[in-house]
Amino acid sequence: MPQPDLISDATVVESLLLFRQHAPLVHCITNDVVQTFTANVLLALNASPAMVVDVNEAAQFSALADALLINVGTITPERSQAMRAAIDAACQNGKPWTLDPVAVGVLSLRSEFCQQIVSQQPATIRGNGSEIMALTQQTGGGRGVDSLHGSDIALQAAQQLAQRSGAIVVVTGEIDYVTDGERTLVVPGGAALMTRVVGTGCALSAVVAGFAALPGDRLYHVASACRVMSCAGERAARQASGPGSFTPLFLDALWTLGAEGGI
Repeated sequence: MPQPDLISDATVVESLLLFRQHAPLVHCITNDVVQTFTANVLLALNASPAMVVDVNEAAQFSALADALLINVGTITPERSQAMRAAIDAACQNGKPWTLDPVAVGVLSLRSEFCQQIVSQQPATIRGNGSEIMALTQQTGGGRGVDSLHGSDIALQAAQQLAQRSGAIVVVTGEIDYVTDGERTLVVPGGAALMTRVVGTGCALSAVVAGFAALPGDRLYHVASACRVMSCAGERAARQASGPGSFTPLFLDALWTLGAEGGI
């Protein structure tokens, strides 16, 4: 397997500007804890968020949206039906969908559900090391939403999952890796405070879903999504005094990122 390449700032800026121009409509069937934060992150990047969860409306809306996010953080049997309907509609209408397998490998309902839907041609899969390894059935998972495995340890599993599913797989940690099974990009950066507020990982998955809908090389667009979020985290952390001040600074950083042609 070739050595991973570092994503360039120029590539990130190009993808970010394209994202702002396209302003994708992202259908987020996500967990209840992070809906507001996820919506605000997408809005700060000039995308349009929507959270439609009724089983009948989810299918209708998924056909209209530019991208679909499936986040199983607060999955229920009823919500899983809406997720399946939305995925079916997205696939039928050629819309990319992203899977965030929150706590897969730890709890049975979400683990069985994700193992089933991973065969339905996701465009992207975004998880931490333990979640990605659990999807390839190499480990029993992490501690709830917390990973017990670094992204570097999970890289081989991510590459295998990408080859098996056809998806771009993102495994996040202190360093993010983005792979299509053959090519792998490294995304550095971020800040420790990003792990001290609720929703940065889930919001990243929504941003990844939106970037996956852009025209061009999906691998580079998805890696750019990761760098946009990590760069905003770095900027916010330099000014924040703690988690409370970090969140608004993070949203402001997303809003201004790329305004002067750089990151």
